[in-house]
Amino acid sequence: MIIVGTCGFCEAKKKYFRDFNTVEVQQTFYKLIQDKTLQKWEQEAPKDFIFSIKAFQGVTHPPTSPTWRRSNVKPTPGVGLLRPTPDVFRYWELTLREAEILGAKFVLIQLPKSFKETEESFNNAEKFFSKIEKRDFTIAVELRGWSEKGIKEFVREFNLIDVTDPLVREPLHVGKINYYRLHGAYQKGRIIYKHKYTQEELQGIAKKVKEWNKKESYVYFNNAYMCEDARSFIQTLAF
Repeated sequence: MIIVGTCGFCEAKKKYFRDFNTVEVQQTFYKLIQDKTLQKWEQEAPKDFIFSIKAFQGVTHPPTSPTWRRSNVKPTPGVGLLRPTPDVFRYWELTLREAEILGAKFVLIQLPKSFKETEESFNNAEKFFSKIEKRDFTIAVELRGWSEKGIKEFVREFNLIDVTDPLVREPLHVGKINYYRLHGAYQKGRIIYKHKYTQEELQGIAKKVKEWNKKESYVYFNNAYMCEDARSFIQTLAF
């Protein structure tokens, strides 16, 4: 089973719920969302619709991250980078609460490049994952700038889904669920979000996703043309 969606609602929710079967909610990363808003989304979605939510940046991003400019919360010195601080644990609990209200399947932990491949990062993660609850959610992690060896060790140690781009590499976790995020093109280590995928690229992605699919695969487009490319990819998968 391969399910396709976008990172954030790329069109009006009513239309999105007709066009796609899943979404990766972005608002939960930038802000703490009111219960009534999440309840409304859950009620509007079809019964079999799959929500993935992005963990609040208080769990992952330090107070120096520019992403905090868009937040409705003022960061404290102890936030981010999976550090085992009271604030990080509190924001994780709030993330789980939001996931429960939505009836989400996944919680995505997207870590910034400042979460470097070091012993300190691994130790922080060890303390974080040993203390938190996962409840019934499947936890996926996107590590940026890490070696394949480091990613493999990280996701297997903490029983996480390795989030990757199928045009870059194969997932390194153990398990039957794959989770992909397609950001666009890459140039000298930079992501070019304004990239529109060609039909040849979509065919290449489809081939790899099908080849690596064990039970379930979730593909989320996150480029500037996400809606159009996600629709095209659904058609490509049919052939």
